[in-house]
Amino acid sequence: MSAKKTALTVLSAALLVPAMLVAPAHAAPPPSAPPADGKGQPAKAPAAPAPPVSMSTVGGSLLGQPGTQVNLLPGAPALPTSLTGRSWIVADAESGEVLAAHNAHWRLPPASTMKMLFADTVLPSLPKDQVHKVTDEDMEGVGPGSSLVGVKEDHEYSVHDLWLGVFLRSGNDAVHVLSAMNGGIDKTVKDMQAHAEELQALDTHVVSPDGYDSPEQVSSAYDLTLIARSGLQKQDFREYCGTVEAKFPGLQESGKPRDFFEIQNTNRLMTGAGGISPYKGIAGVKNGNTTMAGSTFTGAAQQGKRKLLVTVMNPGAGGANSVYEETAALFDWGFAAAGKVKPVGELVPPKGADTTSHGSPAQSHENNPSANGAGAGGGAGTALGVAGGALAVLAGGAFVVNRRWPRGRRSRGDELV
Repeated sequence: MSAKKTALTVLSAALLVPAMLVAPAHAAPPPSAPPADGKGQPAKAPAAPAPPVSMSTVGGSLLGQPGTQVNLLPGAPALPTSLTGRSWIVADAESGEVLAAHNAHWRLPPASTMKMLFADTVLPSLPKDQVHKVTDEDMEGVGPGSSLVGVKEDHEYSVHDLWLGVFLRSGNDAVHVLSAMNGGIDKTVKDMQAHAEELQALDTHVVSPDGYDSPEQVSSAYDLTLIARSGLQKQDFREYCGTVEAKFPGLQESGKPRDFFEIQNTNRLMTGAGGISPYKGIAGVKNGNTTMAGSTFTGAAQQGKRKLLVTVMNPGAGGANSVYEETAALFDWGFAAAGKVKPVGELVPPKGADTTSHGSPAQSHENNPSANGAGAGGGAGTALGVAGGALAVLAGGAFVVNRRWPRGRRSRGDELV
């Protein structure tokens, strides 16, 4: 194994699973007026694409409707008025209750949040102390303009090093090397697609393991939240996505100790970079930004005993901090609204969970991987909850999850379809 000094700053991570739903929609606030065009008239902004009229109903029928879905009970805080994301979701990480959502199943480009599915799929199959010497072939296909951690051909890296490069620097070079170790890009894409199907993340169509822009590569706020929940049940995944900074192997010259250089997580809610204040209790998970996707982010945070998952896709406000500001606003709302809203949906369990007495598994709509989400459909069995106990704090601050899917209570009426 190559020599390395890895300084990990691991934050608490939050864990996972489902419950119940239903409620009427709450109208989203109108967008603010566009800036003047210099002639005293508001500039005409390009028309934003509309969400599909009908989307997947995995997790509940309300989640398949366009617009904002929330059911405020007496005393509940109003949703933030500054939200511009095309799609977003706030869910309780343990119960799986969806507290509020906006176009939750809109199939949109995911950017590097797709790396969560890559990690959740591939991470368990590669021992972290395995060492690999990078070849020219490993680096083929890394797209122009990709984010890179600095992997070099003819140098050795451990799997542990490479995962730090994936999570902290969103390194597409590290993704391609790990994919090569997993049997190649094509096999890895197939593995990821199969895992998405198992998780019932059926809005997701995988083209590349690193999230690089492709017209057919799509996911949804709902799916990214399911994927994050699954990943956070793995100790290594929690460690990597909760690492703020680390040392990454640099050049290796013959007869000299190997160089290392510092890398820092690009998640600004963790690091406070770019003028964003670190969010209290943040534990990851993954951010992304490409031309087609705009900014995307899935985050996990804990305050007290409450653990939330928030995903925001493509805020219309623009600016490098918008996705973090809107995520933080939804976290604030979710923690304040806990117990004061009626859930509008749920995070469903994997297909392999015991749902045989609770309806049919969700149906795939993989035959229509377009980004506009048209034609998305499918149903879902009732989600089953992970038992609330068995959370043990580790020395590094991460949680261990006892992953179980005990039989849950079946929802009634048309709340699940």
